[in-house]
Amino acid sequence: MQTQTDAAIVGKLEGLMRSIPDWPKEGIVFRDITPVLADAAGLELACAAMAAPFRNHNVELVVGAESRGFIFGAAIARELHCGFVPIRKPGKLPGATISQEYELEYGADKLEMHADAIAAGRRILMVDDLLATGGTMRASCQMVERLKGRIVGVSFLVELGFLNGRKHLGAYDIHSVITYSAE
Repeated sequence: MQTQTDAAIVGKLEGLMRSIPDWPKEGIVFRDITPVLADAAGLELACAAMAAPFRNHNVELVVGAESRGFIFGAAIARELHCGFVPIRKPGKLPGATISQEYELEYGADKLEMHADAIAAGRRILMVDDLLATGGTMRASCQMVERLKGRIVGVSFLVELGFLNGRKHLGAYDIHSVITYSAE
């Protein structure tokens, strides 16, 4: 249940976002966050809202996937006074890595992270800009758990609720600032 303050924050952020019909293909309404990123107050508000539910969870690291997870992840790590760990597409990290494949609508993809990025037991907040089908975040969480990290929550700026991505994320504490229940 949202408080009035939460509703006001959501309203401000939704006012900054742009809906682009028929992109990347006909019938899809693309929810464009770039105006939020371009607005200093909007970016600050988005990061604060994404971090807020986890302020008292003793987060030690924020983990974010390429590319927009980097934008929000690093800013939220600063907000929570902790470190940031990037998850990248294959071949982009210089050290020893672990990887995780995941399914896409048509085919598969893979993500990687440094094998020494997370010490066992560290308290992790997972962050990304968007929850759609849940595949990217699920693969990211699987790598963190393989390194024995303890995921305390998952935070998104936008959730496309009609795509049911939450069902792929199990029992994690999931927070989305803005949820669209229909295309």
